[in-house]
Amino acid sequence: MRVPLSWLREYVDLPATETGRDVQAKLVDGGLEVETVEQLGAGLKGPLVVGKVLTIEELEGFKKPIRFCTVDVGRANGTGEPQEIVCGARNFAVGDKVVVVLPGAVLPGDFAIAARKTYGRTSHGMICSSDELGMGPDTTGGIIVLPPEHEVGTDAIALLELVDEVLDIAVTANRGDCLSMRGVARETAIAYGLPLRDPALLDVPAPNSYGYPVKVADPIGCDRFTARTVTGLDPEARSPIWLQRRLQKAGMRPISLAVDITNYVMIELGQPLHAYDRTLVDGPIGVRRAEPGELLTTLDGTKRKLDAADLVITDNRGPIGLAGVMGGANTEIADSVTDPETGEVKGTTEVVIEAAHFDAVAIARTARRHKLTSEASKRFERGVDPQAAAAAAQRTVDLLVLLAGGTAEAGVTEIVSPSAPRTISMRADHPDRVAGIEYGRETVVRRLQEVGCDAYGQDELVVTVPSWRPDLTEPNDLAEEVIRLEGYANLPSTLPKPPAGRGLTERQRLHRRVGRALAGAGFTEAPSYPFVAESVFDQLGLDAGDANRGVVKLVNPLSDEEPALRTTLLPGLLATLRRNDGRGSHDLALFETGLVFHPSANPGVAARLPVDRRPTDEEIAALNAVLPVQPRHVGAVIAGAREQAGWWGKGRPADWADAIEAARTVAREAGLELAVEQGQYGPWHPGRCAELYVFVEGVKTLAGYAGELHPRVVKAFGLPARSCAMELDLDVVERAGEGTVQAPSISTFPVATQDVALVVDAQVPAAAVENALRAGAGELLESIRLFDVYSGEQVGEGKKSLAYALRFRAADRTLTVEEATAARDAAVARAAEATGAVLRGA
Repeated sequence: MRVPLSWLREYVDLPATETGRDVQAKLVDGGLEVETVEQLGAGLKGPLVVGKVLTIEELEGFKKPIRFCTVDVGRANGTGEPQEIVCGARNFAVGDKVVVVLPGAVLPGDFAIAARKTYGRTSHGMICSSDELGMGPDTTGGIIVLPPEHEVGTDAIALLELVDEVLDIAVTANRGDCLSMRGVARETAIAYGLPLRDPALLDVPAPNSYGYPVKVADPIGCDRFTARTVTGLDPEARSPIWLQRRLQKAGMRPISLAVDITNYVMIELGQPLHAYDRTLVDGPIGVRRAEPGELLTTLDGTKRKLDAADLVITDNRGPIGLAGVMGGANTEIADSVTDPETGEVKGTTEVVIEAAHFDAVAIARTARRHKLTSEASKRFERGVDPQAAAAAAQRTVDLLVLLAGGTAEAGVTEIVSPSAPRTISMRADHPDRVAGIEYGRETVVRRLQEVGCDAYGQDELVVTVPSWRPDLTEPNDLAEEVIRLEGYANLPSTLPKPPAGRGLTERQRLHRRVGRALAGAGFTEAPSYPFVAESVFDQLGLDAGDANRGVVKLVNPLSDEEPALRTTLLPGLLATLRRNDGRGSHDLALFETGLVFHPSANPGVAARLPVDRRPTDEEIAALNAVLPVQPRHVGAVIAGAREQAGWWGKGRPADWADAIEAARTVAREAGLELAVEQGQYGPWHPGRCAELYVFVEGVKTLAGYAGELHPRVVKAFGLPARSCAMELDLDVVERAGEGTVQAPSISTFPVATQDVALVVDAQVPAAAVENALRAGAGELLESIRLFDVYSGEQVGEGKKSLAYALRFRAADRTLTVEEATAARDAAVARAAEATGAVLRGA
């Protein structure tokens, strides 16, 4: 809402020294969000005067039409001689009054005016357009042509009200009353403690039986409809400068006198209006819901197919307007047209003024259904004062009579659905309890009366809410009014005193350790939205019966293309990988921790928990029973180089082993060693996929997968070749862990190293051999590392040699060679038994 300060002063006697910045500070303290204060005419310097065009000479030989004009500017140029000006505009003629800026002046944008030679002539100034003067929206697209009554030499800066301040207010959805000068003036008057001259306090004639006929078939959608008729309008009448300038400052474009007046009154009082050409309305005006399939061409020239829920204005032919949103083209106010033969000016001379109150929800849905937002719909959906309709209609009639020479017909139509004033019961000390400060009953009543409420009672107040504040519905709303008017800055600053806690839970600590460990390993955290399309599971190559295809769907998704909640972290991570790779970052290591969602085993409808008391344990348990299962996962994706090339070496690309190592990094934070086995699952390459197991209470449990992604998945997602990924169920890892990770004890005794090379069948996984060696070596084994893999003639066809370095150490003594050898032999024996391994060279 744009509020010119000069207009605001008409309703509130602000001190002459108050600037727009001062008013902004007051309104912000009162709870209105004044975003900016625009300084109109900043830097503007005269002389800028009214001139009369005396002669026009068309200059030939240029690429565009150029005119050399002489203009009478009176004594403004110091000589009284006509001013010679070169101009390229075509929308003015000899005898027209125009706005002339003379040498020495400065226009907005620090544009200094001086005499200069152009197109072979010397131009002493400039004939101005509205754009050059920074006047705002305009329809002329050319030079400003003034009405003939303005005298030559008059100061145009004052005439056009070029210097002003405009407050730009971001009106929240609950404060529809502030989408009007009346509402902002009321807030300003309260902020300054000054009286308000309410523009809606007009003498309005009582409704009678001979007004324009109106039939309201839907009193819920339209609970008030006022119709007034004005005849004898002068089709040549134009909006006066003051009216046009106020509309422009408010951000609206002047169109024609009748339309400008309805827009002006809407901005002034907040009541949207519509003017119908009476000669184009066929029979009574009606208000009803649309018939399915009905068509209406609105004022923007669009032919619209109506919905059965749309509220429409009709006549005998059908819809003539989309109620509260936009009028129809078939009853539009006609522009004045001059007959070239007779010189007679034709246009609309009779209008019917509509001032109605429509249901906010119906208007909001209609506007969104047709993707048609208007100044009227913006106000109706935020709340319009229903009792302002009659005053707005009267104000419109008065202006049409005054400015267009019309005659107001005596007939007044007003259809009103009976309704009682809204009342709210509230304890007088309720605002005190909400704010934590003592205001007292007198202050509470005074503040409520300032916003238009009537309050009665002592300890228990009965508050009657004003018609222009539909947002006040409960005691907390009234408490908010008192608190904001008393000043949020006056509320005491009290630090909360929470009870002593026990810090983070072990689960929270694990999640933080995992994030830090992956970040330390070179991964970047990349959180993503949990919404997916079900088609993504086809891209991941999941089988038709895969459990991850069972999704929880949202009733009101942010996007119809992604209506389901994720069951795996991979879609978000892979999309992030693709986006960054497409933007030139090719060496990537990303991770994410977050919830995934699986349907509950007992699907049902969640009950709405009470807010006036603590829910019972049974109510909470019933709610939890129907919620989706939400385990926390950790996922990682890798692409490009894992180690960069440089003077230190050739570097290397990321591969499946890096994905497994990322999973091991996560497990180590829980104090675990993963059991890695060869596997096969949807998104991963069948020959480069590892199944990751942990032991939960002695039971071997699958925790996730890691490895290189399947080529089909890489192609489907548009990923770099040989991209790798890992995903673990963190909840399973947590259950398998032993709580707080204990720091390892460092033995002071020397280590005994034993190397062993085992020959196994080529298809035997190295991890299986390693697990067998670890199990057979016993407690003396400190670590085991695979340092060589060989296959060739020396080990035989279909075989491979795996060389391991085994480190043995005792905590209380130095191991003998015999002890280390015995432990090694036991490990080899266990590997031979479990995998068929044979010592190389044996």
